[in-house]
Amino acid sequence: MAVMPQMRLWVAVEPVDFRKGIDGLVAVCRQRLAADPMSGAVFIFGSRNRKSIKLLAYDGQGFWLFQKRLSQGQFSWWPAGRGAAAVRLEAHQMQVLLWNGDPSRAVTAPLWRPLAG
Repeated sequence: MAVMPQMRLWVAVEPVDFRKGIDGLVAVCRQRLAADPMSGAVFIFGSRNRKSIKLLAYDGQGFWLFQKRLSQGQFSWWPAGRGAAAVRLEAHQMQVLLWNGDPSRAVTAPLWRPLAG
């Protein structure tokens, strides 16, 4: 699965029980996030100890479930909810998160800019 800039990426603010598989995370999407897991969005979940993250995606035929567990330490950044169940990320921010960086501090070129002519 390739991550494209136009994809919708959602990070669940609250940790989930990592014993959950695809069906359990689909239920979390529907119940806690009030989102359609078959919408084409990628949903990112964190474990309670922040050592692991799971990504859930639907590709039109079925679900993909990816997991990354750090060999040392824990993910240093996780979003604060401020009343929201999930926080939106851009594709480049997800890449920073997967490498255990802080997506909120990632400095990148603008996603869109007019061409000088």
